[in-house]
Amino acid sequence: MIGYASTTGNRRNIKALQDADWRLIVSPGSTGLRTHGMRYALDNGAWSAFNQKVDWDERGFMDALAKVGAAADWVVAPDIVGGGLTSLTRTLHWLPKLDHIKCVLIAVQDGMKTSDVAPYLCRRIGVFVGGSTEYKLRSMPFWGREAAKRNAYMHVGRVNSAVRIRLCAEAGAHSFDGTSASRYATTLPRLDSARLKYARLAEVKRDVFLHNARQK
Repeated sequence: MIGYASTTGNRRNIKALQDADWRLIVSPGSTGLRTHGMRYALDNGAWSAFNQKVDWDERGFMDALAKVGAAADWVVAPDIVGGGLTSLTRTLHWLPKLDHIKCVLIAVQDGMKTSDVAPYLCRRIGVFVGGSTEYKLRSMPFWGREAAKRNAYMHVGRVNSAVRIRLCAEAGAHSFDGTSASRYATTLPRLDSARLKYARLAEVKRDVFLHNARQK
């Protein structure tokens, strides 16, 4: 599994992330796009806008897409935090506008079922598991199965503990992200140890999910 951390201006923490071979998640905004020469993914900025209680900045996302989207490992398609199926409608509206991006993730959250999203999953379009903590933990295995069946990428957001990393692996996730490693370098060794420990488990789970799907 690949570990991603929020970008930061703290040089010590960036060096620690680089040494551990982690990657960054960058977001729209002049300071949020600093990649420090590392591999990265691009968020759409909806979560930050939600936390700041401001409207999502579509222009900011488009600018970020033009600047760093092409080289991103993946891009999270625009969504509405807590929006359920309304969020999915926005995402589907945006997918054709992102057809030049090598990998696009649909942010899934409370109110969405796997049957709502599965028809769109493929090698280029994957899943970003978000939503409330309860929803994330309950639905993660189901999203993992659906993604594996379609050779789609699966990422899990807000993962800041070894226990959560293990759960990601058990769901067959390809990657996860959190803020802890970028804010506090002292937490990185523990998180990275868990990442390395459970990396093989994630691969095995994806193979099992795919095998079971082919047997049906």
